[in-house]
Amino acid sequence: MSNNAGKVVCVTGASGYIASWLVKLLLLRGYTVKATVRDINDPKKLDHLLELEGAKERLQLCKANLLEEGSFDSAVEGCEGVFHTASPCIFNVKDPQIELIDPAVKGTLNILKSCAKSPSLKRLWSSYELSKTLAEDAAWKFVRENNIDMVVINPGVVLGPLLQPSLNQTSATILTLINGEQMLLNPCVGWIHVKDVANAHIQAFDISSASGRYCLVERVAHFSDIVKITQEIFPTLPLPEKFVEDESLVPQFQVSKEKAMTLGIEFIPLDVAVKETVESLKEKKFLNL
Repeated sequence: MSNNAGKVVCVTGASGYIASWLVKLLLLRGYTVKATVRDINDPKKLDHLLELEGAKERLQLCKANLLEEGSFDSAVEGCEGVFHTASPCIFNVKDPQIELIDPAVKGTLNILKSCAKSPSLKRLWSSYELSKTLAEDAAWKFVRENNIDMVVINPGVVLGPLLQPSLNQTSATILTLINGEQMLLNPCVGWIHVKDVANAHIQAFDISSASGRYCLVERVAHFSDIVKITQEIFPTLPLPEKFVEDESLVPQFQVSKEKAMTLGIEFIPLDVAVKETVESLKEKKFLNL
C-alpha cells in the first residue's frame, strides 16, 4: 500500500459494475481515487462506494457527464492515470445511436480531450459491441495525434459479485436464466470474472511495459453451459430445460490468454464466477432461493 501512497488516479463511471470493483481494489492498494459520476447527490449510486475501505481518506467524488465536453477536466487534473469505464452496456435498445454510440464515442473523445490538457497524466485505460469498437477506433486516432499512452482492456461477458445495489445487464441475464425462462437463445461467448477485469486494469497501470489491447476471457461457453454449471451448484433452481439453438449450436471459438497473463492475471474459474454471481443476486435480494 505504501508504494502507491500519493498516487492519484481517475475512474470514470465509478458507480458501475466493473468500475465499483476497480475503485475498491485501487483503494485497497493505497491509491487516491477521483471517481466520476453523473449525480453526486444520488445515494443509490454512491453509498456502496463511500462504504469501501479507504474511501473516507482517499476517495473523491466528481460530477461529470460523458456528453459534456470539459466536464472531466477537474477530475483528470493531477491524475497519473485515467481508467475510462463509463460506457453504456445495454442489450435492448430503441435508438442505438443515441443510447449507445453517441455516449461511447463522443464520451471517450471528451475524456481524451480532458486528458490531453493534463500534464500529470502518464497513461489512459479504456474498457471494452459496435459502440465500444467505434469508441476505441476514435480513441486510438486521438491518442496518436496527442501523444497519449493508452492501453485497452477488452473483457468478455463479466460475472461475479455486485458491489452496487442496482442490477447490471450481465447479472440480469443470469437472473433471467435462474428464473427459469424457457426457449432462450443459446449464444457462445467469452466469460470473465469481474475481479479479474478490475485487476487487469490496475496491473496495466502498474506494469510500464503494458501496451496495446488485452482480451480477457477465462472460458468460452454457451449459455446452456452456464445453466449446467448453475444446476450442478444449485440443483433446486428452476433453470431452463430447452434453448432455441440447442440442435444447432454455434461453434465454440478460442481466445488466447497469453497476453493477459503477462499482466499477472491467473483467471478465476467460470464455475466460481457463476457461483458468486448467484450468491450475490441472493444477497442483494434479487433472487429468493
